[in-house]
Amino acid sequence: MLAPLLAAMPGRWPGKEWKKTASGGNWANIGSRPGHKTEIPASNGCMNLDAYRKKRQFGVTKEPRGADDARTEDGSLIYAVQKHMASRLHYDFRLEWRGVLLSWAVPKGPSLDPAVKRLAVLTEDHPVEYAEFEGVIPNGQYGAGTVMLWDRGTWHPEDPDVDSFLQKGEIKFTLQGKKLKGAWVMVRTRGFGKVPDGSTWLLIKHRDQYASAKDVTQEEPRSVTSRRLLAEIARDDGGDVERASRGDPSGKGRNTARAKPAPGNVKRGRRPF
Repeated sequence: MLAPLLAAMPGRWPGKEWKKTASGGNWANIGSRPGHKTEIPASNGCMNLDAYRKKRQFGVTKEPRGADDARTEDGSLIYAVQKHMASRLHYDFRLEWRGVLLSWAVPKGPSLDPAVKRLAVLTEDHPVEYAEFEGVIPNGQYGAGTVMLWDRGTWHPEDPDVDSFLQKGEIKFTLQGKKLKGAWVMVRTRGFGKVPDGSTWLLIKHRDQYASAKDVTQEEPRSVTSRRLLAEIARDDGGDVERASRGDPSGKGRNTARAKPAPGNVKRGRRPF
């Protein structure tokens, strides 16, 4: 089940209180826009990786366990999107904050069109090291399937008080990725169905020079690092090529050299996507 991290974890976003309890009041400075510095609290270690670790067997999956003192050395904040063909295709949207990657599952992927609002479901925090992961999650493991590092870069909050805006349910930020750039906003909405309140958000592109009617997920389907399609990642890492190809644009992944699918049935677990 998805964890309603904002609503169900008191102190999840401690704001000013964190400043008083942080070791030595340690802060890292990053530029949120040219000529402007935003103070971002440095991590005191991984705070919210328990749910992530409980769902995975690290002796089986190559996914990173995550260090307890992870942080970006240059003080920048990591942004990443992973295209994930699990029980069904979705895009995992991740923003680094307080030593972890805040994570949302975006079923249809991001859109460059400001008129399009894309559902984004909050999932468990992931370790910062996950922003480098690309490969196959074995059958029987949580989220089994093929993972592509679809986009990567840095992000900058419009306001330095990110904790407060996460509590309020609206965060504005700038992305500096290879595929996604410019101003964006995430807005929390009411829950529906089996998705708990506090977990459903909308990912929306703001109007700027990077806004476009271009379907970026279809026109730029390859990995930002390896330039592979999902089917090619599955082929190279011993995954289910035929299944992975369903997440590639029609006529591309299906032409990948045939490889034997991994044995056994996929355990779909409780991941909704």
